[in-house]
Amino acid sequence: MLVPFSYNLRSLFVRRAETLLTVIGVGATVAVLSGVLALQQGFRTLFTQAGHDNVAVFLRPGAPTESDSFFTRDRAIKLIKSLPEIAVDEHQQPIGSAEVYLAVRRFKVSGGETNVPIRGVQPKSFEVFPELNIIEGRRFEPGSDEVIVGSKLTGRIRNCKVGDVIQMNLTPMRVVGVFEYDGPFQSEIWGDLDRVLEALQRPGPSRVVAVMKPNVDIQALSDRLVENKEVPAKVLSERVYLAQSSSAMSGILLGLGSILALIMGIAAVFTATNTMLAALAARTHEIGVLMSIGYRPLPIFLSFMLEALLLGLLGGVAGCLMVIPLSGIETGTTNFQSFTEVAFAFRVTPTVLVTAVVFSLFLGLFGGAWPALRAALMTPTAAMRQR
Repeated sequence: MLVPFSYNLRSLFVRRAETLLTVIGVGATVAVLSGVLALQQGFRTLFTQAGHDNVAVFLRPGAPTESDSFFTRDRAIKLIKSLPEIAVDEHQQPIGSAEVYLAVRRFKVSGGETNVPIRGVQPKSFEVFPELNIIEGRRFEPGSDEVIVGSKLTGRIRNCKVGDVIQMNLTPMRVVGVFEYDGPFQSEIWGDLDRVLEALQRPGPSRVVAVMKPNVDIQALSDRLVENKEVPAKVLSERVYLAQSSSAMSGILLGLGSILALIMGIAAVFTATNTMLAALAARTHEIGVLMSIGYRPLPIFLSFMLEALLLGLLGGVAGCLMVIPLSGIETGTTNFQSFTEVAFAFRVTPTVLVTAVVFSLFLGLFGGAWPALRAALMTPTAAMRQR
């Protein structure tokens, strides 16, 4: 027969000071882990939610990212015009664009410097990415020294408001618009491809992007183009490319969260263990009574384990309540695959909360195992002698 659940609830209430201390310790550990996971989810979601399966990214064979890729202008144009898999518009023109991507040093509003991505694009880029929305000002004129900036830069980087001038080497570029986009573009500066190439002294574009016709096998296209003698290229869907572009930073954040959780988790386990040992010392006589009226060692063990799990659960709930207010708060960090500043928001997702609660239960489980075992191994006569 099992020990009544009400016995454990009463015990937690009677020892409310120790219970509160343990809940705070476990909750703080869970909050730190959840905060890092929310950061990782925000960064990862930024790079995956905007990816399209019907948009192909063409890179130089062997290039892991666009910052490591290069095409000559002639090859990029030939690639766009020669592939029958690329969709066309109402004028039978391929919906593809050559783009150059570079990181340049810019000053932060809060002080210091950081790398900001600048992208030179052709007019067709706006058809490849129709979700890009100008929220202030207008688009830049093709061939002009004008740029538009992502909305996440206006409050973080200097000279990124409409009417400001951004100096690119010796070329001043005037900001004429601010845009929004659900993806990493919102932390970029966009300008005309030819003018950006000239201003930054680059010989050609970094990549080609294009809308694919329905049912195109992008992997088969990539296998074919890698061996192409005239326009060799590696091809990825935009969704796959963005996922790969965020893998390094996501891994770092997960690793950081794991290390912090391990260090703080050990402390939380010791706190839970001390709490349960104190409860054991205060209730030794009660355990003797329970055993003398017929409760076996296994129900005693399970009772103490249940109490430890309740402590862990309460700590997990407390940790979740601590981290939920972080959801939506914007921050920024360096994407270590492009070494550029990326702005994004914490995302406290159901996955984060479930992970936090499961982690807290494990803390309670490990913290209560030794005290529960000691309680179960007591003999009724020895326990009854102690008060």
